[in-house]
Amino acid sequence: MLSLSSVVTRYGAVHALNGVDIAVPEGTLTAVLGANGAGKTTLLRTISGLVAPAAGSISFDGTEIAGLPADRVARMGLGHVPEHGGVIRELTVRENLRLGGLWRRNLAFDEVLALFPPLAGKLGRQASTLSGGERQMLAIGRALMARPRVLLLDEPSLGLAPLVTAAIMRVLRDLRDRTGLTVLLVEQNARSALSVAERAYVLALGEVALAGSAESISAEALHEAYLGVNR
Repeated sequence: MLSLSSVVTRYGAVHALNGVDIAVPEGTLTAVLGANGAGKTTLLRTISGLVAPAAGSISFDGTEIAGLPADRVARMGLGHVPEHGGVIRELTVRENLRLGGLWRRNLAFDEVLALFPPLAGKLGRQASTLSGGERQMLAIGRALMARPRVLLLDEPSLGLAPLVTAAIMRVLRDLRDRTGLTVLLVEQNARSALSVAERAYVLALGEVALAGSAESISAEALHEAYLGVNR
């Protein structure tokens, strides 16, 4: 469904991604792990069209999307939940959700509220009044309003309590299992991500340091990849 080949992304002279190869099969949940500064956020921004790669190929269901504008990539069926969610705090929950599906005639409103029941009773409240977990639910729900075929998530567990993180991971797993949604999940919380993913990649200094099935990646290997040992 989504594949990257030899992708290079630069910020000036700095290589944020340096020859990255990643494959995300359809209907799977793939995790991308790594320490701060590893290139995880840049990876998602490059895929979704917010940053143009300097080199390499990005294929979405057989169509080359590298360098396409973000709005066009979104209309092709790729949803992106950025770090910290990116909800508009001054708007209500209902308004935030509707923004996610402005260009869709058939909105997924009821489906989203079924996934995230805490939002159902707060549709008229400003997003600024929500808890951190509720804002993350709103951010994911807003992306789902457009009925994406692939969902990119950047650190959805950031700053959340373990119970809230577990609930969000269960929703992602349910979406994959029930609807066949393809998910690319960026996380520093390796334990949570590996608990729901089939496959995982570990980035270090903009390169893939480790890749394999989620169950095959050991804590020791993660430790070495995060710290750059033996690289």
